[in-house]
Amino acid sequence: MKDILNQIVATRVGTFAVLLLAAFLEAYGDSCFQAGLHRYSGVARYVSFAAGAITLALYGLIVNTPPWEFGKLLGSYVVLFFLALQILAMVRFKQAPTPPILVGGSLILMGGMVISFWRR
Repeated sequence: MKDILNQIVATRVGTFAVLLLAAFLEAYGDSCFQAGLHRYSGVARYVSFAAGAITLALYGLIVNTPPWEFGKLLGSYVVLFFLALQILAMVRFKQAPTPPILVGGSLILMGGMVISFWRR
């Protein structure tokens, strides 16, 4: 798996794809815990917790396996994570973004662009 991920992140498109996958996995794992805590009970709660733990472990493996300088990719990752969270909030929890989320999200997007594209 390590060699495959290293080959994928050797290109910008591959790096973007891995970061997008990682952002989705982290957001989905978090949403499993959210659902387990606030929407489910009994066995469904524990299944949701287990799914969240497995998903977050997979996220950790995928995001930490490539030998990249993660700080350099932080701007892009934060933007992708924010977008993944908003998509999952709408799909899983039927929560549309509010004006403060849209304004804050635009600031996150601008900050990610500054971190990613500012050249010294």
